[in-house]
Amino acid sequence: MMDFPVFDGHNDFLLRLYNAPDRREELWLKGETDASGKTVGHLDLPRMRQGGFAGGLFAIYIPSPIAHDSADYQALMDTPPYDLPLPDLIDARGAQPVALSMAAHLHWMARAAPDDFTLCTTATQIRAAMADGRIAGVMHMEGAEAISPNLDELPLWHAMGLRSIGPVWSRPTVFGDGVPFRYPGDPDTGPGLTDAGRALVRACAEMRIMLDLSHMNEAGFNDVARISDGPLVATHSNAHAVTPSTRNLTDRQLAMIAESGGLVGLNFATSFLRPDGRQSPAMDWDPVMRHLDHLLAHLGEEGVGLGSDFDGATIPEGIGDVTGLPALLQAMIRHGFGAELVEKIAHRNWLALLHRIWGA
Repeated sequence: MMDFPVFDGHNDFLLRLYNAPDRREELWLKGETDASGKTVGHLDLPRMRQGGFAGGLFAIYIPSPIAHDSADYQALMDTPPYDLPLPDLIDARGAQPVALSMAAHLHWMARAAPDDFTLCTTATQIRAAMADGRIAGVMHMEGAEAISPNLDELPLWHAMGLRSIGPVWSRPTVFGDGVPFRYPGDPDTGPGLTDAGRALVRACAEMRIMLDLSHMNEAGFNDVARISDGPLVATHSNAHAVTPSTRNLTDRQLAMIAESGGLVGLNFATSFLRPDGRQSPAMDWDPVMRHLDHLLAHLGEEGVGLGSDFDGATIPEGIGDVTGLPALLQAMIRHGFGAELVEKIAHRNWLALLHRIWGA
């Protein structure tokens, strides 16, 4: 067994806490169980420990009025082709209370388990937490709805610990447009960044807040690449050449990420892994390895990490939840990846990238 600690580029655990604030202690410190006693969800502190989860980006995400995790949507995504409608823009006034609540939950996680979890704002802090055996959490915003077009709130969010932001989730924001959930399809789905979006990119560069291009359409991606001179990053995306979903990255985009010295975190969502685009978790390791092979071929060994989408997606049955991370690493070893490469993908590439962007 060659198990390495994992730094993960994306999870939605804060949404679970937001949806059940009266049970957050149980969800975080013990784990949620159903009526039969079976543990549900993908993340909690005991299972993170068991799976070697050493840290990651914890997403603040504003739930959509359209329930993309509803049974109807799940059924549609398991029977391609599909093209799911997206809700309208959510303004800052509507988004801010939700976003602040999720940020408060993240800070509470550190207070509730100070010996086990630390909220980090630098790569140095992440390394120190990992060395001390504490899980390193980073505040990320998936969709910048909680920030006004004038960006007045951005310094406040930075002061609260925000170090990574995706200007859009799939629905539009005042900053730009995301991709719809469509299979088959490509990310060329609409206009690029707005004036406010271009200002947000520049402000994040000045404040050394990482920009996440996952969910962004191709025109917006191109705008970020033109404006930014830093690494291009997609925290939880896969290869369009393997699975032709709008959410996956084309070879041209991968080339731009590689040229910038950026990184792509492999998304565990089955609908973005399976070549047939289905949602079903019944799959073997072959699609996962096909995506990893393709990403490595286009990005190099320093350009690939993990971006699980735990608690935000259906994931392969071979992983199951965070305790399945060692099984994934072992599958890489069996596939022929050397131990050094597996360790890079597991955490070293993410930590090196964050150090380059944050400067510390």
